[in-house]
Amino acid sequence: MEHSVAKKLEALSKLQKIDIDLDELIKIRGALPEEVMDLEDEITGYQTRVEKQNQDLIDVESLIENNKTFIKDAEKFIKKYEEQQMNVRNNREYDAITKEMELQHLEIQILEKKIKEAYGKIELKNTEIEETKHRLEEREKDLIDKKKELSTITAESEEDEKKYLKSRESLAKKVDAQLLVSYERTRKNMRNGLAVVPVNRNACGGCFNIVPAQKQAEVREKKKIIICEHCGRILADVIEVIEPEVVPKRRTKRATTKKVAAKKSS
Repeated sequence: MEHSVAKKLEALSKLQKIDIDLDELIKIRGALPEEVMDLEDEITGYQTRVEKQNQDLIDVESLIENNKTFIKDAEKFIKKYEEQQMNVRNNREYDAITKEMELQHLEIQILEKKIKEAYGKIELKNTEIEETKHRLEEREKDLIDKKKELSTITAESEEDEKKYLKSRESLAKKVDAQLLVSYERTRKNMRNGLAVVPVNRNACGGCFNIVPAQKQAEVREKKKIIICEHCGRILADVIEVIEPEVVPKRRTKRATTKKVAAKKSS
């Protein structure tokens, strides 16, 4: 059992080392991957906006055509009423037809006003579309530049990344499945990605809280997996600190002579 735990801790420590190296490669890329994703999302948003604006434009143009058709219909009614006025039998019929004609003329005025307003909306909408397209083109250029930059950096570290990933896959197979899940979960929760740390100067190598002597002894024995009670990291080893030996200063002959002389004079 002791041998098994020691091997598990050794495999985990190596896995942690590889993950640190992979993290460093990712750091080299900086915020570029996130910037690329943000630009892609922004571009998608602009494309959706342009589609919506074009659809709004089509709707306004359709409204104008419908209003033009309504005007033609009203003009037909007016012409029909004019013909009917020629054949009225009394003033009552004449006044009724005249009223209908006035209503149609009023309808035409309203429709013409709506058409004028719609043309104003089209002008504004075209301006909005041009502005959105301009922003879209700028973001697409930015995306091309960012992708080129990311591609260059990725290409430089691609071979190292493949090597690390291959080693990681091999090591992960040697780690107990349940322990590996715990390791991965702990890594995600830690800002620095450290899930396996040593005890150094009596403190956890991750959170730097003091580890009791009894716990340190258990870590040294490697008979079971020991977890830091403060941060939840796995304590894999204890780094022994050897205090430098203090050598007492030797008194010089001159200093000793002065001391003896002082005693005699007293």
